[in-house]
Amino acid sequence: MKPIRTTYHPDTPSHLINNNAQLSILTRHAARAIVINGDRILLVYTSRYDDYSLPGGGIDQGEDKHQGLIRELSEETGATGVRNIREFARYDEYRPWHKPNADLVHMISHCYCCEIDQTLGQTSLEDYEVRNGMKALWVNLEQAIAHNEGVIQSSPKKGLSIERETFLFKLILEKLVDSQYSQA
Repeated sequence: MKPIRTTYHPDTPSHLINNNAQLSILTRHAARAIVINGDRILLVYTSRYDDYSLPGGGIDQGEDKHQGLIRELSEETGATGVRNIREFARYDEYRPWHKPNADLVHMISHCYCCEIDQTLGQTSLEDYEVRNGMKALWVNLEQAIAHNEGVIQSSPKKGLSIERETFLFKLILEKLVDSQYSQA
């Protein structure tokens, strides 16, 4: 999957990355799920940052992308019966890394459309996710976009991923949701 977009966090020196400067860059892969049901999409709301995001996260060592997607989707939303997994987009970003093993992180988000069973089961959130107030919700995509845009414009507590998520929401709306209704 080729990247649809590559972004650089404001604190990331993109000119150094592009000029092959002596930076230590850690590459991390993540899988993110796009689950649409009518005019709603399954998202994760995080109260700490007051934002919506696609369910998903880091792919563990030894997992392939689909295994990571299924695990993350199940952990964060309680989804079961994940099936019909299809590539949608890849989003690359460079961010500062505040741990001693690297200067920067190159986050590669592999986004997949999929279907799940109708009823969500029990989540299995990590401690920090519980502390951040994460919960799975079915949300109207246009409302999620408007909400995140408001947070981007006005909130000093916005998370690092909100720009990525909002860009992806708009792409999903354009490529999947709007086209679904134009074909009906």
